[in-house]
Amino acid sequence: MPGLDAVTGTKPRPEPLDPPMVPFALAGIAAFAVAGVILLLADAPDDWLWTCLAGLLLGIPGLITMLRHDAHRRRRRALTHPEFRVNSQG
Repeated sequence: MPGLDAVTGTKPRPEPLDPPMVPFALAGIAAFAVAGVILLLADAPDDWLWTCLAGLLLGIPGLITMLRHDAHRRRRRALTHPEFRVNSQG
């Protein structure tokens, strides 16, 4: 018996990716920090240093947002996938 995709010509829609976002936020903060130190040592224009400082400081609320997003993602997965276990330690 042919499957649904053979009859209708469509495939089931895959679930969207939902990767952990904290590493991306930390990488952005670290990149601005490293760039700021390099620019400080290279005696770069002040505008560039201010840009690095702004990126570093704006990364903090982004990190907090991503921490909350990842916590909600863990809860969603625990509710929709019974075999998924939430580690309460971290």
